[in-house]
Amino acid sequence: MLVRDATAGLEVFTLQRVAEMAFAAGMTVFPGGGVDARDADDAIPWTGPDARWWAQRLRLDAAAARGQVVAAVRELYEETGVLLADPGGPEAVGGIVVESEYDATRAAVAAHESSLAAVLRARGARLRADLLRPWARWVTPPGLPRRYDTFFFVAALPHGQRADCVTTEAVAGGWHRPADVLRAGERGEVGLMPPTVAMLVDLAAAQRVDDLMTVPREMEPVRHGLPVKSANRTAG
Repeated sequence: MLVRDATAGLEVFTLQRVAEMAFAAGMTVFPGGGVDARDADDAIPWTGPDARWWAQRLRLDAAAARGQVVAAVRELYEETGVLLADPGGPEAVGGIVVESEYDATRAAVAAHESSLAAVLRARGARLRADLLRPWARWVTPPGLPRRYDTFFFVAALPHGQRADCVTTEAVAGGWHRPADVLRAGERGEVGLMPPTVAMLVDLAAAQRVDDLMTVPREMEPVRHGLPVKSANRTAG
């Protein structure tokens, strides 16, 4: 859940998925996707809370927790162009230089031809885990053809970067106040899944990004309010 402070209050960046997607076709969602094997690379350049800190809060082992964090950062980069990393290289004074168009580097990461670690090393940059906070974990109920174990994170938009919607997985995207997205869902103007509604309700209660980055969260898995224990993991 990529968030920023705006004049009218806190805003979140949402995407409308393409109608041909196998899952959540046409729905309004947050950036996210599956964990790639290379996301668990323990040599990735990193700053901020370490894998042990994340393991305690996500209730995972350190390797799995690292994979979740890296996957969240990678998917955000692929789908919005925002890179949660510190500056790298002489040209990146004041913030990471991130291309405004869907360039070859970003496309290679999206196609799993390159890794986030390779992008960071090439820039001389480090992943900034301090720009992320764990928020929730939802698991698809049993009996459905597709099941997901999804971790939701809050991500603070880094200074000097902007989000776009140059991705093959979405037809539209932009910044919105969470309450406005909820009202659009109630009117039937956008499609929202139950976890997305729950996350938007949480976001709508916050006034500023700092409110979200400092609030403690319990990461007990939920499925219609009940604890669950298994499914395929993704980062959202």
